[in-house]
Amino acid sequence: MITRQILDLDAPAAVNGIAEAIRVQTLGALGRRGIVVGISGGLDSSVVAALSARALGPARVFGLLMPERDSSVDSTRLGLLLADALGIATLTEDITPMLEAAACYQRQAQAIRRVIPEYADGQRFKIRLPSILASSRLNVPFVVVETREGDREFRLSAEASRELVAATNFKQRIRTMLEYYHADRLHYAVAGTPNRLEYDQGFFVKQGDGAADLKPIAHLYKTQVYQLAELLGVPDEIRRRPPTTDTYSLAQTQEEFYFSLPSSDMDLCLYARNHGVPPAAVAAALGLTAEQVERVFHDIDQKRRSTRYLHREPLLVQPVPEVVP
Repeated sequence: MITRQILDLDAPAAVNGIAEAIRVQTLGALGRRGIVVGISGGLDSSVVAALSARALGPARVFGLLMPERDSSVDSTRLGLLLADALGIATLTEDITPMLEAAACYQRQAQAIRRVIPEYADGQRFKIRLPSILASSRLNVPFVVVETREGDREFRLSAEASRELVAATNFKQRIRTMLEYYHADRLHYAVAGTPNRLEYDQGFFVKQGDGAADLKPIAHLYKTQVYQLAELLGVPDEIRRRPPTTDTYSLAQTQEEFYFSLPSSDMDLCLYARNHGVPPAAVAAALGLTAEQVERVFHDIDQKRRSTRYLHREPLLVQPVPEVVP
């Protein structure tokens, strides 16, 4: 038998262990004076900021809020709420002008017009994947566009999908550029915020939110991050907020964009896949069929294969023995 309780943590011990690791890694291995965290108003960045404040003290944590024209207003509001609760310094940098200069929004519109020629600049949209639980599911993305008659859905071609994602990745890469600007001027390290589900399944942008000096919660399932959030005093409104991408102009959950299952269910499936638990046992715990869990397992494996490139370090023609990564 497998139950959700298998992911229960000794939260106080986990907090103390991670805080000590942050302290040793930042001040020792990295030789930096503090931590820069990109704060999004979401759970993961809030927990990383709280752990960093626990490790180094609030005065050595710098929270950077980086909204843009498609961001939810809640992201900045909740980010400031967190910073106030932790007592850390923050700065808000609107990255819209940088994205406009890079033609991010224009490139997005061009990609959408490959499948919707009448798409107008400024129309709100998002990307959606079909449910992984459907037996007839095709692993192809759809763009959902807001119209006067309601939301309309169009299947994206491979070319349009790649182009749209490539344009959107400017957002994560510009945010990381700003994090390192402030880290350089303060002599701080940049803390990444992926949880285990995101890190394992490649839910990040290479040289964007995938770039960091340390990743304190990459070993924790999302369910476990929630457990730490309560102990660390992360505001209740942030803990209740559904995981979102906050990337496209239409509101979107991570479930419909990438994982296709709620994070708590994906956590249990990922744990089961990692520990050789049979699909039938997982199905009983989640109220699914064994066939549906097998499809989730297949998707986990496929995502690991297709996103392995994101974890790769630059390749050298020959090793340089004097430089140890």
